Amino acid sequence: MKAGRLVSILLLLQTRARMTAAQLAEELEVSVRTVYRDVEALGAAGVPLYGDAGHAGGYRLLDGYRTRLTGLTADEAEALFLAGAPGPAAELGLGSVLAAAQLKVRAALPPELRAHADRISGRFHLDAPGWYADAEEAPYLPAVADAVWNSRVLNVLYRRWAEPTDVERRLEPYGLVLKAGRWYVVAGPGPHTFRVDQILRLASSDEEFARPDDFDLAAYWAAYQRDFHDRLYRGEALVRLAPGVRFPRAVDSRTEDDGWTLATVPIESVEHAHGEFLRLGTDAEVLEPAELRDRIAATVGELAARYAR
Repeated sequence: MKAGRLVSILLLLQTRARMTAAQLAEELEVSVRTVYRDVEALGAAGVPLYGDAGHAGGYRLLDGYRTRLTGLTADEAEALFLAGAPGPAAELGLGSVLAAAQLKVRAALPPELRAHADRISGRFHLDAPGWYADAEEAPYLPAVADAVWNSRVLNVLYRRWAEPTDVERRLEPYGLVLKAGRWYVVAGPGPHTFRVDQILRLASSDEEFARPDDFDLAAYWAAYQRDFHDRLYRGEALVRLAPGVRFPRAVDSRTEDDGWTLATVPIESVEHAHGEFLRLGTDAEVLEPAELRDRIAATVGELAARYAR
C-alpha cells in the first residue's frame, strides 16, 4: 500500500542517508516513476526531503530529521519484540544495549501498539539451545564479535577434530552465526567456518582487513549447510516404516498394501545408522544395505539372548 511505502522510504533514507530513485525502486520493488510520485507526496506533506542531481546525487532528508515510529502496524510491533533474543545478546556483551533499545522503541510506540508489544513479550520466549545439551562455553565470543564489527584480524589457537588437533590460525572474521545454541564465526581467507567455543586462545591485533564487498553471510551459511548435508550423508538405506512412523530424511517413499512405508533414507555411515534405526525398535525394518541389516540383526540377537537369561 502507498502509506506503507511512504514510511519505508522515510526509514530507508534515515538509515542510509542518501539513495537514488533507482535504488529506492529496487528496494521497494516498484517502478522509478512510482518513487518520483511518492517523493512528491512526501514533499507535499511537509517532509524535508531533497534531491541532488549528478553522479553522486540522490534523495536525502534534512540533517537531524527523524520520524517517530507511528508507521508500525500491530503485527510489526509484535514481531519486533518477538525477535528480541536476550540470551544471545548477553553472550555478545549487548544485553544492556538490547534492553535499552527495546525500552526506547516501546516508549516511542503509540499506546495501542505498546500493549501489543507487551503482550507478545509476555507470551513468547526464545530459547535457542536444544534439549539434553550442555551450554557451550565460549569465553572469547565478545572479542570475536568486536573483531567482526571492526574488521580486525584475530590470531587464535583453535582445536579441530583432525590431527594435529590444536593449530594456530589467522582469522579475518566476516560474521557470526548462532545455530542451535552454538556460535560459529565465518572467517577468511576462504572463507571457512569455525566453532567459537573451540577457540583455546585468542590475541587481537590492530591489523585491519577488507571484508569482500560481495560477501553475503546468509547466502554463505545456506550454501555451507547444503554442502555439510551432502558431505555428511554419503550413503543410503532402504527401509520399511510402520504405519504412522515418519523419518525426517526419508525420500522416494511409497505406501505398500499392508500400510507400511517403503522409503530411501540418506545415512552418514553404517555405524551411525545402526543406532538411529535401532531406536525405532519394531517400527522399522532395514532392507538394504546388507551390512547394515546384518549388523542390526546381530545386535537384536545379542539383546534377545541377554534378556532370555
